Amino acid sequence: MNLPAQTVDAYLARIKGVRPRRADAAALRELQQRHLLTVPFENLSIHLGEPLVLEDRPLLEKIVGARRGGFCYELNGAFAALLRALGYRVTLLQGRVFGDGGRLGIPYDHLALRVETVDGTGPWLADVGFGDHSHHPLLLGERGEQADPAGIFQIVEAPEGDLDVLRGGKPQFRLDTRPRELVDFEAGAWWHRTSPASHFTQSLVCSLLTEEGRITLTGRKLVTTVRGERQERPLDGDEEVLAAYRKHFGLELDRVPEVRRTQS
Repeated sequence: MNLPAQTVDAYLARIKGVRPRRADAAALRELQQRHLLTVPFENLSIHLGEPLVLEDRPLLEKIVGARRGGFCYELNGAFAALLRALGYRVTLLQGRVFGDGGRLGIPYDHLALRVETVDGTGPWLADVGFGDHSHHPLLLGERGEQADPAGIFQIVEAPEGDLDVLRGGKPQFRLDTRPRELVDFEAGAWWHRTSPASHFTQSLVCSLLTEEGRITLTGRKLVTTVRGERQERPLDGDEEVLAAYRKHFGLELDRVPEVRRTQS
């Protein structure tokens, strides 16, 4: 899908960014950080009964038009469309997230982006859909430690040609480097929306990077981290919850999301 100029401009306005002069690494870094600071990582659609369609147009309508957030398939899917419109070469990659005990999640557990820039510095691993993760893109070809405001990251070789992404020495997810299309992620997205084993069906989350830390609303509890100091505050009543979504995340909701029980 070729994005109209007005859609690109609206997306850039959504993330409080500007159209870069060229599709280089510096602009990519700025775009990723702007995205993380303005578009929340959230799974509210699952619990509000809203559909998830993995196509450019509905993803952009949700994130840009409705000024909502999403999880990896939505956030990185939409970000890929923006980057391509700005002149970047983008490849979708599928990943499996490491869980408790180092166990890998399902195939197509995560969607991440391989991005090539006009300055030839990459390729880069760009990701605006993993929640609390690197603020800046990571060099895919670098095997040493990479410093980031969120900590020390490293990309290391894994079995069968895959790559493991580590944070502080702890594996986060395993990347398959073969190119994928949005449609390939439909089964993973369906599983995360419907399975009682998915952490997305078990709880509510809405989280956003801030200049000083992070702010997260989990159900009716607001968690704020400022320069490493964490504070939790319970919210009383629907109006306070809806006001928190509006104030901290820019989300205008007509009702408070509640966890939808799934069949085990």
